[in-house]
Amino acid sequence: TTLNNETSKKFINEFIEFLNEACTAFHAVNAAKTKLLNAGFTELNERNVWELKPQGKYFFTRNKTTLIAFTIGGSFNPTTSGYTILGAHTDSPCLKIKPVTCVQKSDALMLNLQPYGGGLWHTWFDRDLGIAGRVIVKGDNDSIESHLVRINKPIARIPNLAIHLTSGTERDSFAPNLHEHAKAILTTNKSLINTISTNEDKLVTSRIHPLLLKIIATELNIDESRIEDAELQLIDIQPTTTGGVDDEFIFSGRLDNLCSSYQSLSALIDGSSDDIQNQPNIRMVLLFDHEEIGSSSLNGAASSIFIDTLQLINSYIFDGSTGSFMRSLRKSFIVSADMAHGVHPNYAGKHDSSMAPKINNGLVVKHNANQRYATNSVSASLFRRIGRLVDVPVQEFSVRADSGCGSTIGPILSTLSGILTVDVGTPQYSMHSIREMMGSIDAYIGYLHLKGVLTYHPKLAEVTDTA
Repeated sequence: TTLNNETSKKFINEFIEFLNEACTAFHAVNAAKTKLLNAGFTELNERNVWELKPQGKYFFTRNKTTLIAFTIGGSFNPTTSGYTILGAHTDSPCLKIKPVTCVQKSDALMLNLQPYGGGLWHTWFDRDLGIAGRVIVKGDNDSIESHLVRINKPIARIPNLAIHLTSGTERDSFAPNLHEHAKAILTTNKSLINTISTNEDKLVTSRIHPLLLKIIATELNIDESRIEDAELQLIDIQPTTTGGVDDEFIFSGRLDNLCSSYQSLSALIDGSSDDIQNQPNIRMVLLFDHEEIGSSSLNGAASSIFIDTLQLINSYIFDGSTGSFMRSLRKSFIVSADMAHGVHPNYAGKHDSSMAPKINNGLVVKHNANQRYATNSVSASLFRRIGRLVDVPVQEFSVRADSGCGSTIGPILSTLSGILTVDVGTPQYSMHSIREMMGSIDAYIGYLHLKGVLTYHPKLAEVTDTA
């Protein structure tokens, strides 16, 4: 059967809708939450006691940028069952607005920015930029509320310096000082610069410029006086689209790693409606924040949230003992899904020619002898075998011996848990650009493969030697 059918086209279109919604990690988790609720999942709260049962479907969020979802198979057995886990991340490199949001330079009001992660920052220049993020609002009874905001129009821009004003050295190597040269122009209108806020709290107006306060309050349809703080970033307002002569590509921001997030989430949701009463394992999706900056945070992959969640589940539906917990981990499998580097036609020499993944040719198994990826021969074999079972192609990747290697949440999760882990990803171009590129059908192939992991891992675990 061909992969290019009505089902795959529907998946790709829904993926594009998700990308257009998920302009920040906050919005990505909110979109994922909506998708889970619509699929009949129950939202849990870490502050409360959880009531879990076989055939149950659950999720919770932390900081509104990390989400963990899981299902409990109807054939769950506390003495024989384990976890089948898909892990990805919600964050992408971007330019974030500092707590003191604005400065004035040459009579222009500028957004005061700082880089988040390792971006291709030159791609943010001369783009039509909006603003999005989370706003902290004073609620009833002096409560602290979080509201998502999105200004989806080009209110900001970082203009390049004209070629006539640059030196030869500057033209040869675009290397702007991000503090001096990467502030975004908001306005040069003096009356707007001198906006007076109705928020009388100087602790707020000394940080968030009155003009920005007014813009946010108007978008949220609330009084300015209720705004206490905000976590904001610039966003590219150009929508995601398919491209290429045959629409074989997707052009979008944040493909790294919203593609893997969406593939994983869709696999869990669709798999939860397929014969859940006969599923033996706990299936889990982990969508972490802060991967791009090392994962060490309140809700990153290196925090306690992953192991805490497994131990909570162990206490509720296993017997709660250390022994049962450790045995369940030995029967488990993690797929760390993060985007991979497709071989670039103009820079093919950057790849090891024997392991150069191609766009629209399926998920890539990532290898690194120095454990920058968690893959070993057992986990790779398991993943490849599942690929054969669902009839999708699999590719291999390792960096050149003279090149450095990035990393993922895979080594972190395997270190924390001791669970067998494989690192994989969909190949793409322009990783960490404001506008990335991947293969359209790869979105669907990756989903099929990850769904296959959820389906086939429990049976394969019984015949896999991990000792």
